[in-house]
Amino acid sequence: MQENKVIDSVRRWVESVVIGLNLCPFAKRELVTDRVRFVESSSTTQEQLLLELHGELERLCADASVETTLLIHPHVLQSFEDYNHFLNCTDDLLAEMELEGIFQIASFHPDYQFADTQTEDAENYTNRSPYPLLHILREDSLEEAIATYPDVDQIPVRNIELMNSMGAQKMRSLFLSCVESTSGQGESFHPTPLS
Repeated sequence: MQENKVIDSVRRWVESVVIGLNLCPFAKRELVTDRVRFVESSSTTQEQLLLELHGELERLCADASVETTLLIHPHVLQSFEDYNHFLNCTDDLLAEMELEGIFQIASFHPDYQFADTQTEDAENYTNRSPYPLLHILREDSLEEAIATYPDVDQIPVRNIELMNSMGAQKMRSLFLSCVESTSGQGESFHPTPLS
């Protein structure tokens, strides 16, 4: 099987950042049981990406063995502003497919920036990924995990505190290591500079 640099980079990010820093306490179980689907999109337009997202949602509806999908789209929505606007389209798609309350889409982007933060603020790294991606989550699984986890409301607070204590420079280095470790012959597989 041919190595996929994009997927390998995102998988390494999930392992070292999302799970390694315990940003999502529910992620490890699904990864170790091989229930996370990593998909690299070939889309170059938003319309194509929306069609791929539609297909992934249908796949999840039909296949309960897949818990969650990370739809990675390195060739479209490189601008965080464009990406952020596109999230409205994903909400509309869930409504059209009558999947509201069944699935939700979490957002991750290399240049993710929360409102009222500066580009370089470390807390933005809680939602920064090596490539733009759409993370499809099953609502019932999420609710079940939340119900059994103590102080779930403190997870984002704790994550922001952790990012700020580590600092933006250390987080940037950690992100670059996810990409560089999968690069070969000096190639760069990161589509945009990490802020």
